[in-house]
Amino acid sequence: MIFSKKNLSPGQLAIIAGFIISILSGFAVYLISGEMVAAVIFCVANFILVSWIFYTLMQSFINRKIKLIYKYIYQTKASKKAETYYKYILPRKTIDEVSEDVEKWALQRREEIETLRHNEVFRKEFLQNLAHEFKTPIFAIQGSLDTLLDGADKDEFTRKKFLENASRNTIRLVNLLRDLDEISNLESGLLTMNKENFIIQDLIKEVFDDMPLKGFPSGITYSIKKGCEKPIQVYADKEKIYQVLTNLVENATRYGNAGGQVIASIYSTDTQHVLIEISDNGMGISEKHLPRLFERFYRTDRGRSRNLGGTGLGLAICKHIIEAHGQGIHVRSTEGVGTTIGFTLDAKKES
Repeated sequence: MIFSKKNLSPGQLAIIAGFIISILSGFAVYLISGEMVAAVIFCVANFILVSWIFYTLMQSFINRKIKLIYKYIYQTKASKKAETYYKYILPRKTIDEVSEDVEKWALQRREEIETLRHNEVFRKEFLQNLAHEFKTPIFAIQGSLDTLLDGADKDEFTRKKFLENASRNTIRLVNLLRDLDEISNLESGLLTMNKENFIIQDLIKEVFDDMPLKGFPSGITYSIKKGCEKPIQVYADKEKIYQVLTNLVENATRYGNAGGQVIASIYSTDTQHVLIEISDNGMGISEKHLPRLFERFYRTDRGRSRNLGGTGLGLAICKHIIEAHGQGIHVRSTEGVGTTIGFTLDAKKES
């Protein structure tokens, strides 16, 4: 079989149509005139003419439809460059090439729709969480002030109690707004990274020493893993990495067991990167929560997490800071065993 019935090109269709029409017309001429030579000449001439007309008309029709398809795909008013493309380049594309382009476009659109759906779900969750995070301290402040206005301010003990409650929730609101502002700046790229060489172990020890000053219950021990004490220099924004380490160590302290351990590990993975990990032996995190752990306001246990403090933005800020350094952050955890969060930094940069 010369042609495949499934994928006939316009040229092949023109040849088939010209062949059929020329044979029929040539046969008719032969029957009328009885001249075989004249019939053959007419058949050949008719074949060429009909094939050319059929091919030209079909190609023109197909090209008009293809142009409409491409204009629909790109959904923009054609520039002079695009018009030139439509006029001279596009007609040379085969049906198979156009079909491939349409399939790629459809796949891209499906991916965009899925992304939009995911972003819409994320947006709704974010707004719900944001409203809840603001609502809780605002209502607590309002309740304390209303109680005082209703006459509770006459008793010094009661007055102090409700003023402390209002002050505590005001601080919580301030911290929430500060963290939201920082995430906004990180996402927009407005923050400038002031990178320098420094010894990462010294910064970790500084964070460990600050923990008792932050009001966390005693009993948690902080240490650098044995074998990781040798000073290693990294090239990063020291202030921002201090913030990352503080968030990670505070989380490890909040969710650690009483009398538990928080351990820092430092490894030179190669000549260009250093891996820092903060581990605890606390309650651990369910595997289903791990993919979303660095999302804003995502809490594995909403009630318990909120009672333990924090704005729900700490890990999201850590992720943005590390990514702003061009590095990655990861987590691994087992329920009842503990959690390890690690990130990489550039190794010491030679001046």
